[in-house]
Amino acid sequence: MREEKKLSQGDVMKRTGLARAYISRVENGHTTPSVETMEKLAHALEIPLYAIFYDGEGPPKPALPLTRIRPGELRKNERLISQLRRLLARMGAGDRQLLLQVAHRMTHRKRSPKMTAKNA
Repeated sequence: MREEKKLSQGDVMKRTGLARAYISRVENGHTTPSVETMEKLAHALEIPLYAIFYDGEGPPKPALPLTRIRPGELRKNERLISQLRRLLARMGAGDRQLLLQVAHRMTHRKRSPKMTAKNA
């Protein structure tokens, strides 16, 4: 992407504050940058962050990660998951982020002593 934009590693270095040697290591796959560093690189290249990970035209369609769903559960809940994917795809990025934050808080919330199984 840097070469397509006709930028040298020195140009990217000036725009990001990263060392030229580090930029070279990233480009050659010898090091993996943090998300913060990737944001700096995307800004320097004047591209959206997703473009670093995605080759297609326009932003990628949102996908629901299925890593925690067992195969049997997938078949059982296929209609629900399909509907959820369609609805998430229609949501704006801000609404999707808010929904994820609420879900994260709900799943990582500490239970009060009243709500434990021992006290039920």
